[in-house]
Amino acid sequence: MLELFGSSGCPYTAEMREWLEFSRRDFVEFDVDADSAAFHRMRETTGQRTVPVLLEDGKVLQIGWQGRGCVAGESPQVRHA
Repeated sequence: MLELFGSSGCPYTAEMREWLEFSRRDFVEFDVDADSAAFHRMRETTGQRTVPVLLEDGKVLQIGWQGRGCVAGESPQVRHA
């Protein structure tokens, strides 16, 4: 199962979501700014606050999107992952 951890304010989360939808991949999405349990799970799994994060069966596939990401839990800040 694919899980996408992201933030509604992060444009790279939107780009990864669009790519997954275009690729016709089934996934569950979590907004870590709105869901503190999802945020803590993402932090425990990755040790980071950068979104988007893509997990498959609980294992990290990708952090960031095309070398870019946003810092979760703060006002939207764009950074290079």
